[in-house]
Amino acid sequence: MRDFDGYTAVKVTIVGRVALVLMCNPPVNAISRELNDQLTKVMDEISECDEILAVVLSGEGRIFCAGADIKKREQSGVEEGQLTAHLRRTRECFHAIRECAKPVVAAINGPALGAGLAIAASADILMACENTSLGLPEVDVGLLGGCRHAMRLLGHSRLRHMALTGLRVGGQELYRLGIVEVCTTAELLIPEAMNIAQSIASKSPVSTRMIKSNLNTIEELSLRDGYRFEQEMTAVISRSIDAAEAQKAFREKRAPVFVGR
Repeated sequence: MRDFDGYTAVKVTIVGRVALVLMCNPPVNAISRELNDQLTKVMDEISECDEILAVVLSGEGRIFCAGADIKKREQSGVEEGQLTAHLRRTRECFHAIRECAKPVVAAINGPALGAGLAIAASADILMACENTSLGLPEVDVGLLGGCRHAMRLLGHSRLRHMALTGLRVGGQELYRLGIVEVCTTAELLIPEAMNIAQSIASKSPVSTRMIKSNLNTIEELSLRDGYRFEQEMTAVISRSIDAAEAQKAFREKRAPVFVGR
């Protein structure tokens, strides 16, 4: 198993074949250079770690991620090219989560604001608790950002209401809107997220990897092109050893034994 002990802004705990990843930048888990870079690296490493089959992503403490570190932001554009590099690192962090080869369950344990909302939206499955809230506070600090990621979760009017006023949407409302799978207590959030991740990890690694890649690809395609691509991927996966084992186990009424090929 790969060693994840060398990180300071991210904590990684391996439970079975699931990686529990906690963002750790107290007091509010704001996106610092260290957190941004380390979260990106962890997701890239998990993508290539065969022993890990699913991820639970959350924040240490009572806040998921408060977004950009406003106190340090004034330093980011001092040297020529520094702001551009900062913007690139930030967006690549979101894509590292979305493009991680292993499905990511976001356990949103508190406020997820601005860039924090984008991190949550980049996950595959979202779960909330009573302390959860999603918000786009940039209007109050002279910034933009996070809206394009939020569009993947929220409807037209609600998104613009949030972006134009700073409105925060709580966990129960997120559940009512179908944005999160569950809204539970803070104590049960991680255990319930781990249960979903363990369920994913019990499936064929070939299937879960290809399903996530397929969903990422067809999300921005037309119906005709998207379904054609999905059919092509079905033909590819049907030739895998795991597909043959799944079908054999179904016929024999037993649990499949997957090999990841």
